[in-house]
Amino acid sequence: MKLIYLALFTFVTFLCEAQSFKTDHFSQLKFRFIGPDGNRAIAVVGEPGNPAVSYLGAASGGIWKTEDAGVNWKPVFDDTDDSSIGALAIAPSDHKQVWAGTGETFLIRPAHAVGNGVYKSSDAGKTWKKMGLDKSFRISRIIVHPTDTNVVYVGVLGHTHGPQQEKGVYKTMDSGKTWEKVLFVNENTGVSDMAIDPKNPNTVYAAMWQVEIKTWNLKSGGPGSGIYRSKDGGKTWTPLRNGLESGPSHPVGKTSVDVAYSNPKVLYALVEDKEPRLYRSENGGDSWKLMQQDHSMAQRAAYYTRVRVSTQDENRVYTINVSMKMSKDGGKSWSDELGPWDAGGDNHDMWFDPTDASRIMVAHDGCLNMSFNYGKSWENINLPVAQMYNISVDTRVPYYVYGNRQDAWSYRGPSRYLGGWNIPLGVWHGVGGCESGDAKVDPFDNNIVWSQCYDGGLDVFDLTTMQMRDVRVWPEAGYGYAPADLKYRWHWNFPVVLSKHTKGKGWAGSQYVHETTNAGQSWKVISLDLTRNDKTHQQSSGGMAGDNLMTFDGSTLFTMAESPVQEGVLWTGSNDGLLHVTRDGGRSWFKASDFMPDLPKWGTVRSIEPSNFDASTCYVSVDAHQDGDFSAYVYKTTDMGKTWKRLAVNIPSSNSNFVHQIKEDPEKQGLLWIGTDNGLYFSPDDGANWIRFRHGLPPAPVFGIAIQKQFNDLVIGTYGRGIYILDDITPIREFTNEVQNSNEFLFTPGTAYRFQKVDGIKYKSSHSDGNNPPYGVSINYFLKEAAKDISVSILDAKGTLVKSLEAKGEAGINRIVWDLRHQEYDFPPLRTKPKDKEWVTLDKEGKRPMFIYDLDIGPGMSPTLVPPGQYTAVLRVNGKELRKNIQVLKDPNTKSTLSDIQQQYEFGMKIYTSVSKCLALIDEMEQSRAKLLNNTKDLKVAKMALPLEKKIYDIESRIFDVHQTGARQDIFRNPAKVLERLLAIAKEGQTASADFPPTDQQQEVYALLSNRLQEINRDWESLKKSLEWKKNGLSQ
Repeated sequence: MKLIYLALFTFVTFLCEAQSFKTDHFSQLKFRFIGPDGNRAIAVVGEPGNPAVSYLGAASGGIWKTEDAGVNWKPVFDDTDDSSIGALAIAPSDHKQVWAGTGETFLIRPAHAVGNGVYKSSDAGKTWKKMGLDKSFRISRIIVHPTDTNVVYVGVLGHTHGPQQEKGVYKTMDSGKTWEKVLFVNENTGVSDMAIDPKNPNTVYAAMWQVEIKTWNLKSGGPGSGIYRSKDGGKTWTPLRNGLESGPSHPVGKTSVDVAYSNPKVLYALVEDKEPRLYRSENGGDSWKLMQQDHSMAQRAAYYTRVRVSTQDENRVYTINVSMKMSKDGGKSWSDELGPWDAGGDNHDMWFDPTDASRIMVAHDGCLNMSFNYGKSWENINLPVAQMYNISVDTRVPYYVYGNRQDAWSYRGPSRYLGGWNIPLGVWHGVGGCESGDAKVDPFDNNIVWSQCYDGGLDVFDLTTMQMRDVRVWPEAGYGYAPADLKYRWHWNFPVVLSKHTKGKGWAGSQYVHETTNAGQSWKVISLDLTRNDKTHQQSSGGMAGDNLMTFDGSTLFTMAESPVQEGVLWTGSNDGLLHVTRDGGRSWFKASDFMPDLPKWGTVRSIEPSNFDASTCYVSVDAHQDGDFSAYVYKTTDMGKTWKRLAVNIPSSNSNFVHQIKEDPEKQGLLWIGTDNGLYFSPDDGANWIRFRHGLPPAPVFGIAIQKQFNDLVIGTYGRGIYILDDITPIREFTNEVQNSNEFLFTPGTAYRFQKVDGIKYKSSHSDGNNPPYGVSINYFLKEAAKDISVSILDAKGTLVKSLEAKGEAGINRIVWDLRHQEYDFPPLRTKPKDKEWVTLDKEGKRPMFIYDLDIGPGMSPTLVPPGQYTAVLRVNGKELRKNIQVLKDPNTKSTLSDIQQQYEFGMKIYTSVSKCLALIDEMEQSRAKLLNNTKDLKVAKMALPLEKKIYDIESRIFDVHQTGARQDIFRNPAKVLERLLAIAKEGQTASADFPPTDQQQEVYALLSNRLQEINRDWESLKKSLEWKKNGLSQ
């Protein structure tokens, strides 16, 4: 029976009952991206005939678009609630119509994001509309009719974690308003690929894949797999088996199909078999010939298995795999013109421009390769779509962030970079480990990092030598073995914990807990098997062909956590639904999972968060999506696991609601954060209510949550968009109903470090460069209603005004930043033209901007940085005044003393005062000269005005370069004067001298310039008192 699916569009307003916080209250608290570089892309499509425009679909990082042939890229899908892009398509007859199918279909790890349906853009990716198929979970392919944009086919693989009726091929005849399921093989079989005859679009091919994935097994293959064909636009379908083995008599695994655009009678099929097979048909699929039988075409079939043929040569065929293979004779032999890694590694999708086959794109685990010369050369494009498994921070100032990235290693990068305006990719570096697991800093030594790898790999990395030592528990390689045959079973992301109480102590989890007390030199088992130890869940994975690489090992520990407040308390969670706790350092263990209501038997205990306030309290999240249950499971105990409460995670319905991480705020009890497969939520009331927090954070899976205590920063590790930081979450901690009901509230400012610049690395910008936070300290305040009568100022310890800030008056939480400096200089406009340069123009108000040479003098325009000490932020709203203290601290990385800084500050304020005087004099003189020059139309007046104007000009020319025209290098043609030289000393003695006191020679030169300025001022005051001044009608 045919099923009709209507695309329903609903808008859900999420309201908390106990604390009705509005998400837009927090809109000014923005996440910032810090890095690192990305990895996995799985879908790619270009605008036919237009090499400038292409789209890339990341495995869990959204859609990216270029409009300049790959030079620049921008995310265009972040306003949706999906990040995993399994398929992209552009309507051949309307290139503004772009389709996207969500959910990944290249599956080999327990970390592949699901989707929530199919989307359409009618304006070339500017906006997107969800078009239904909500329960598709994973869409492998979308095909738009060559001439009719209303006709679209969508291939649905389904969630793959159990039987599902929604799998199959769907067709719309009205551009997505309604859908009809036109091919359904069985509830265990979905679509892995599709193709269409471009000359006869009623002929459609579907590559079907029977697959089931559980935490303990990937089973690829079955009688449902194979290639199917419809010759009547999807009304009827026939399995193609004449020479192509599949079906009940010869079950196969994952399949792929492609039609030769230049000759649609020719098509190819790549089939996962005991040995992968490449077939060719020359009669539209009526019969097939086996061309190749070779493991290198589909080495880990579930993760690859794509075949593509050039759009201009029916014999040029490619198998897309861990490496790429190309045949130029229809699959008879392989050509060495394309190296195995030329187009990328771990490849997933390939696209040829149908109007010009020399334009090729390949999506792979290194992101994207583009070629414009038929593959003779390739350009790699690496976008910020990093898949981070977890996240941790150290206690340096400024602090560093750590995490393991899929397809890379354990990364370390700065939360802010003092060597430049942004955080360049080049400042990230490896700290051992590999593409799985975690990286964390020794709680007792910021120079020691522990990092992990699959197969129980564990490195201790010393940042002082940049060298690592392997300290894995049991160095007996387990590659290729069934888990049941191994001494220790290690998950792809097995847990490691470093004790916060005892230096050198740590734990690693297989099915047992292993303990070291000497930093990995030796280990001992301190537990029984803490899993269900079900041997049926420990067999070889893969299905058609074995695939044992710890990605689907059942009965393993997945997470562990030590109580931060009580030594000896250690929790463990397994990927088969068990939770244990010990209170005596491992001598005895209590199975707490027996008392957890509604606990999925085969769920993965995903994260454990022992409370920062009470040793008996613990939070746990459980993920059962690989058993077909996509609900959110979050629990709390207050009695060491004897009883549990399941917290209601009342968030909008989604396939992506299963929880990866839970984190308790270390400062405010009851403030919780959770990361789901498409976002971040917080609860201000211990789990009673949950609020979505986006504000710059893309809808990617949130795998890691860390809170850095000194800076009050929230650090998020996403599995698809790298690492993000929300600077200073104090407003969220202090935001209560009482605050919300008040007319205004000034939050506690964070600690402010007066960081000094360092000499940075020399680098070329990349797509993955991160963003530094604004320099200084944020001032945050809440307004119940928008206000116009508002001001924010900074006072020193004596109550003297340091700076007036530009205040925002929006309803909600407002965030502004004090840069720890005095008021900016007020550079006056010039109101006259340079002598003998009439070509220089003034604006309609008779003004032009003053120009200061930016390279060597411009940095001196920064106002003086305040010294360490106590300051006060003052908020005035509608006549009411609120105050909060700000503590400004020395940069701990500089070697100067507080006395040195005070000397520098006093010297800086002298310069600041002198520069301000220069600017005030220039403004007076420019106004006076402009008035005199404007009177020169009358010859009688001019005769009296011009001599005075000349005298003013002569004085002004002693202050600054009056010959400047606005050209950047005017200063090379005209000597620097008092102003420029003062700014140069400010740059050299302030901006570029860290915290050092001024040199003797800096002070000597300043004294000379100060004397000259005093002489200029005396001459100016004398001129203003002259009879000539009065006769010209100028005011003093």
